[in-house]
Amino acid sequence: MEIERPWSGDGNLVHDAVDYRGCPADRSNTGSWLGAASVVGIELCERLATMGIAVNLVTYLTNTMHLPSAQSANVVTDFMGTSFLLCFLGGFLADAFLGRYLTIAIFALVQALGTGLLAVSTTLPQLRPPPCGAGSAAPVSGFGTDQFDERDDRERTAMGYFFNRFFFIISVGTLLAVTVLVYIQDHIGRSWAYGICSGTMLVAIAVFLSGTRRYRYKRSSGSPVVHILQVLVAATRKRGLKRPLTAAALYEDRPEDARIPHTTQFPCLDSAAVMAGEEDNEVGPHGRPVPNPWKLCSVSRVEEVKMVARLMPMITFSVEQATTMDRHIGGFEIPAASLTVFFVGAIMLTLAVYDRVFVPLCRNLTGRPGFTNLEKIGIGLVLSIVGMAAAAFCEKKRLAVAATSTNGAVLPISVFLLTPQFLLVGAGEAFIYTGQLDFFITRSPKSMKTMSTGLFLTTLSLGFFLSSALVSFVGGATTWLGDTINHSRLDYFYWLLAVLGAVNLAAYLVCAMWAAPAVISKAEQPHPGTAADEKC
Repeated sequence: MEIERPWSGDGNLVHDAVDYRGCPADRSNTGSWLGAASVVGIELCERLATMGIAVNLVTYLTNTMHLPSAQSANVVTDFMGTSFLLCFLGGFLADAFLGRYLTIAIFALVQALGTGLLAVSTTLPQLRPPPCGAGSAAPVSGFGTDQFDERDDRERTAMGYFFNRFFFIISVGTLLAVTVLVYIQDHIGRSWAYGICSGTMLVAIAVFLSGTRRYRYKRSSGSPVVHILQVLVAATRKRGLKRPLTAAALYEDRPEDARIPHTTQFPCLDSAAVMAGEEDNEVGPHGRPVPNPWKLCSVSRVEEVKMVARLMPMITFSVEQATTMDRHIGGFEIPAASLTVFFVGAIMLTLAVYDRVFVPLCRNLTGRPGFTNLEKIGIGLVLSIVGMAAAAFCEKKRLAVAATSTNGAVLPISVFLLTPQFLLVGAGEAFIYTGQLDFFITRSPKSMKTMSTGLFLTTLSLGFFLSSALVSFVGGATTWLGDTINHSRLDYFYWLLAVLGAVNLAAYLVCAMWAAPAVISKAEQPHPGTAADEKC
C-alpha cells in the first residue's frame, strides 16, 4: 500500500503520500479534513472509554475496595501513566513496522475487547471485589497530520487548526465520560457504563475503516530507534577523528530536495558523517562496497537525530475533595467525579475562543497565526500555577468550614467553590497540550513523527508516575494527606505543587530559549504546482 513515488510537480497530487491502492494521493478526494474527521472520531471514543474508567475509579477504590485515599489516588495515576506510556510502544510500531493506519485499527479493537471484558467482570458476582482490601493513542494524531500536505499553503494552515480541534474532540470524549458515563456508573451500574464504552469503540472502528479510501498514507522508512542508534554508534566510533571545516565535506546520500540542512548544535554527532575511507564500507548485496550505516551516516540522518535531541529538554518541564461538599442543585445531586466537567469545559471554551476569536484577530492585527507552540506551553504553565494557588485557598476555606460543622459527611459549603481551580488548570491544560503536541510533531523527523508523539505522551506518563511518587513521599513524611480529608492539610500539598510548578516554569523558560527553530528540508517547503496530470 505504501510505496514511494517521485514528486512530479503535479499541483493536484501530494508528493509524499499515496492512497489506499498505492497510487499518488489526489488532493481533491483524499486527506485534509475529509480524512482527518474520521481519524479524530476514533480518538473521541478512545478518550470516552479511558476516562470513563479512570475518572470514577478513585471513588470505586475508596468506597468499594476501602483503600486509603492516597493509595487510591496512586492507583488511578499509575493506571493513567501506564496507558500513556504504552503510547510510545504504539508510536514505535507505527513508524517501524505496522504503519499508522494498521496500528490504530488493531489497538482500537484491543481496547474495545478490553472494555467489553471489563463490563463482563463487573456483572459476574464471583468477579466482584470483596468489601475490604488493602491503549494506544499515539498514532492517531500522527495519522491525522498525515492528511495535510505541508507544501500546500491552505493545507498547512489547516494543520495548524488540527492540533486545537484534535484536543477539542478529545475533551468532548472526556466531557461525556465525566458526565453521562459517571452518572450511569453511579445510578445504573458499572457494567452498563463499560458496555457502552465497548460499543462506542466498535462503532468508532467501523467509522475509521469506512474512511480507508479517503486517507493518505505515508511510507514507513524503517525503525526510528535503529536509525538513532546507528548515528550514536557511528559518532562514538569516530569521536577521535577531526571534523572538516565545512559541512559540505560531510557524507550525504539523499537527493538535494530531500536533504535536511546542517545545523551547528550537537557538533559531536557530526562525527557520524565524517568519511574515513574504505573502513566505512561493507560488502553490498551485489558484491560491491556500500557504506555501513553503523559506521557512516548521512548529514540528513544525523540532523534527524539532532531534531529528536532538541525535543528531550521539553520532557522536564480533586474528586475526593468534592465528595464532602454540598453537590445539590435543587433535587439533583451532582456525582463527585462529574465535577471534572468544569475542567473539561474550561479546556473546550479556551480552545474555541482561541481558535475562532483570538487567531483571526491576531492574524488581522499582526499577521501572525496566534501564539507559537513554545509560547502556548509557557502560558499554560503560568495558568496551572495560578490554578494550584486557587486550589490551596479553596481547600483552606473548606477546612475552616469543616472545623466548625456538625453536619457529618456533607459540609454546608457549595461545591462550586472548586470551579476557579478547575477553570484555571483546564485553560492551562489546553495551552500546554496543544503547544506540546504541535512542538513534538512539527519539530520531529517525518520518519519518527508517530514515535515523537508517543514521546510526548510518555511525558504525560512520567507526570502521572511522578505524581504517585510525590503523593507517597508526602504521605509518608507529613500528615498532609491523611485517610480522612477533613483531618488532612491538602492546602499545603497544593502550595507545594504551586512551588514545584514555578520551578518547572523557570526550567522550561531556559529550555525554550535554548531550543533552535524548526529545520525543514527543501522537499517540505511550499512548492507551486503545475497543471500536469499523472494517472496511476
